[in-house]
Amino acid sequence: MPKYMLIMRSTDETWAAFADVDFEQVMNEMGKFNDEMVQAGVLVAAEGLEDAADTVVVDYSSEPPVVTDGPYGETKELFGGFWILDVASKEAAVEWAKRAPLAGPGSKAEIRKVTHIDDFPQDNEWIQKERAWRESTGQL
Repeated sequence: MPKYMLIMRSTDETWAAFADVDFEQVMNEMGKFNDEMVQAGVLVAAEGLEDAADTVVVDYSSEPPVVTDGPYGETKELFGGFWILDVASKEAAVEWAKRAPLAGPGSKAEIRKVTHIDDFPQDNEWIQKERAWRESTGQL
């Protein structure tokens, strides 16, 4: 089955709206949602991300790449975490995303298909090496 990444996205408005929300309540809602996906057998991975103020950005616009502390210059919308689901279709991923406890102004989930090694040319030396590694680690 294909895998889809549900990317949690938020804005400054989202963070402001959640400033007074009880963290325990948020954890309970996320925990229940994650458990529903576990019970359904679709959850592959789920992780949250630290505050964007603590990031490092590597910009490849020049040689050598430039490394700067902090988020991108414009932080209108940032990733806050993700789920990876193993579901039959994009439509199934959308249905799970619609159930995510992400209500609030500026809060969104972006859904993207995760490419699989079979999506790449199989005669490529590097794909063959990666396939061998994945097979040796039980990933395929």
